Amino acid sequence: MVALLAVGLALYGALLAGLYVFQRKLLYRPDTSVPDIAAVGIAALRPVTLTTADGLALLAWYLPPEADRPVVAYLHGNGGHIGYRTARLQRFHAAGLGVLMVEYRGYGGNAGQPTEAGLDADARAGFDFLAAQRVAPARTVLYGESLGSGVAVRMASERPVGAVILETPYTSVAAVAQVHYPYVPARRMIKDRFDALARIGQLRAPVLVLLGGRDIVVPPRFGQALFDAAPDPKELWIAPDGGHEDLRDFGGLDAAVDFIERRLGPIR
Repeated sequence: MVALLAVGLALYGALLAGLYVFQRKLLYRPDTSVPDIAAVGIAALRPVTLTTADGLALLAWYLPPEADRPVVAYLHGNGGHIGYRTARLQRFHAAGLGVLMVEYRGYGGNAGQPTEAGLDADARAGFDFLAAQRVAPARTVLYGESLGSGVAVRMASERPVGAVILETPYTSVAAVAQVHYPYVPARRMIKDRFDALARIGQLRAPVLVLLGGRDIVVPPRFGQALFDAAPDPKELWIAPDGGHEDLRDFGGLDAAVDFIERRLGPIR
């Protein structure tokens, strides 16, 4: 009996060690190939370089706005690369919006390895790029998708923006990890915590939260808790039958464009 207990403890210890060592492999799921900008089919869309404070030169995509329309700074989720978000980019383009598709380190052919601090640095480089393009902060919309929602909350707590949209957000990655790994102290083991709940109260821009009622990746109660903690003005949009990656099929992008129009002025 003692021997079996010892073996069990050893196996559990090995499991903990493995999850701790490889946690970033579980969190970040990049497609490291270079995305095909020509496949998007938008003539004005161009590749640009974002220069980070720690010296990385990151490929990103930039679509200038029509006239003085707002610009969406898009921070994507943990999987794929910006090329996987073509439908979103096309929807914003159809509305006359500008779009900066920020690409992270380690994604889309970019050098470096993704970490929380790294993704924050990448997003700041995106802000610096928009400033160089003379895009006013008040005309900038921060859009954070899934993992990117935590980056968006941090950025909006640091810099002025016109509006914030959070799609399938969470209170913290640590809290969500505990749901998916209930048999280990995941909340305490996580290195990259992306604690959005700790920063959401610092936002000073209108916030829209988009949730899927059947999201099993980030259960909607986390997004609801984040919304509840956000200061006014704020709006909540829920697709009762939506999951984690299909909100656009239920009108999520249309809701986002409508929110931008109401908060930042008429757009097409």
